Amino acid sequence: MNKNEKFVITINREVGSGGRTIGEKLAKKLGVTFYDKAVIKGLEEKYNLDVDEIEKMRDREYGWWTEFKRVTGIGHGLLSSSHFIAETGKEPDELTTESVFKAETEILRDIAAVESCVIAGRSGFFVFRDHPNHLRILIQASLPYRTERLMRKRNITEDEARAIIEKVDRMRNKYVERYTGTSRYDFRNYDIAFTVDGKTEDEIVDQILMFIG
Repeated sequence: MNKNEKFVITINREVGSGGRTIGEKLAKKLGVTFYDKAVIKGLEEKYNLDVDEIEKMRDREYGWWTEFKRVTGIGHGLLSSSHFIAETGKEPDELTTESVFKAETEILRDIAAVESCVIAGRSGFFVFRDHPNHLRILIQASLPYRTERLMRKRNITEDEARAIIEKVDRMRNKYVERYTGTSRYDFRNYDIAFTVDGKTEDEIVDQILMFIG
């Protein structure tokens, strides 16, 4: 990946691994905007963005995402899920519908067409599989690490943390398999993978930056 040209970095991560925080810190270091599930779903719901509406916006305005960011005040590398009501870490009980997946894909592709960015989740490794300047990252951790981190971050019991991990893992596995036809644990889908046990989030970010060069 060439960071001197327009790029997209996608991060697939296990819940409790700290992958989302790593993505945010990485985006900040690179001076680009960070996007994740809560942000994309928040955009869809708040501005009623579906495939048809996106096509209409494209017809009305060349580079609609740039104009959309200007009007809504989104950008400057500061976008986060706090802009929206969507709760970070929540997973739906049902898989995302085909129409929603298509809308999310269109939103992500239009974002990457006009700006460099870091994207967590949403099967980014698949959405941008043909992007000419794309770095694909996997962040994972051991079950004890993930459990302890969730307990500490959310002030919950060990049983509650393990239940969350089991549910989110199941939903994310189904999501990736349904829309990409592959496994999120197939290492052929990534350029680099990290196991974060024994490392800080900042150390992982520094290692990614060293890998980029």
